[in-house]
Amino acid sequence: MATLIVPDGSGDPEAPRIRLPKGVSVAIIGTFAILLVGAVYYARSFFLPLILALLITFTFMPMVRYFHRRGIPPVVTAVVAVLAIAAIGACAVILLADPVSKMIGEAPSLMAKLKERFAFLQRPMAMLSEAGRQVSQIGEPPAADGTQRVVLAQPGFLAWAADTLTGIGTTMGATLLLTIFLLASSDTFLQKIVRSAASLSDKKRSLRIVHDVEYEVSRYLITITAINLCFGTLVGLSMAAYGMPNPVAFAVAATFLNYIPYIGAIIGITLTAAVSLITFPAFTFAMLPPLTYLAFHLLEGNVLTPLTLGRRLELNSVAILIAVAFGGWMWGIIGAIVGVPLLVVIKVFCDHFPRLATFGAFLSEAEPAPAAETPAAPADETVLATKP
Repeated sequence: MATLIVPDGSGDPEAPRIRLPKGVSVAIIGTFAILLVGAVYYARSFFLPLILALLITFTFMPMVRYFHRRGIPPVVTAVVAVLAIAAIGACAVILLADPVSKMIGEAPSLMAKLKERFAFLQRPMAMLSEAGRQVSQIGEPPAADGTQRVVLAQPGFLAWAADTLTGIGTTMGATLLLTIFLLASSDTFLQKIVRSAASLSDKKRSLRIVHDVEYEVSRYLITITAINLCFGTLVGLSMAAYGMPNPVAFAVAATFLNYIPYIGAIIGITLTAAVSLITFPAFTFAMLPPLTYLAFHLLEGNVLTPLTLGRRLELNSVAILIAVAFGGWMWGIIGAIVGVPLLVVIKVFCDHFPRLATFGAFLSEAEPAPAAETPAAPADETVLATKP
């Protein structure tokens, strides 16, 4: 019969509880999930900065506590950390501004060269395009005399790029501002979470979950960022050695694209192959830059990252693809980047609740550890010692 138990509202723990049929429970949970996804999708301008700020807070919270125990106020460490993030972002924009502007200015000539390079494919592509046009006209009713067809003009690439950059800038500004407040007052929220728990065991479990989320997300994001910086540096140096134009742009693009598993590598290799085919006349030599990019990606994905992160955070490839696709559909390129860190947060929660062990086993390549055996970061004694 029942999987969802609803208290009768009397406040008596010994009072009988209402047991709902399994179908009703599934319907309620499914309806809530659909409404939650819809709310997050349509209110993405609010939720996206909040989620980014939470991830950044999880990453830097151990550092804030470390300096706080040594007498440095959390607000000072929070401001310094946010300023460091903003400085890194500004440096990336400065490094990319000149190469990207040159590429946009040279886009017509580059496209003409690429079209000339693949001229042998023009006839088959034209035949496919004509066949598709004829198929699309089969179901259309014949137009009457004097009937005019209205076609809505879509925004061009430059307009789309300007809107995207404006949205990303606004989102990052709100994220960094919110991060300062979260880092400076996170212990206050942690104390409220502990006070809201009913029993001592619930308080300990709440502390363990929060600290484990902070530890795992911080470890994952810092490690992945270091790996991506090394990966981007190697790609940039190899592109400069081959004589590719704008090797700095390749380095920065490879660093950020590597945050998106699988899809980022495909985009990077494709862009490298396109620029290489335009730059070098010999086809065999033109294949060396994309093959080098692929070799670095295989080395990073199959050797460096597994050795660094270990089996504990080795996620299922199917779950990663679903998270990237879902995040990209919800919030665009930023959603695709934060999809895997959110998956890490979900996995840590699953490791602490036996009822979620099956879902946690799906997310991970390895079997999840039992909740009682899950290693936890040391909790702050000041949090447990708060007055009720």
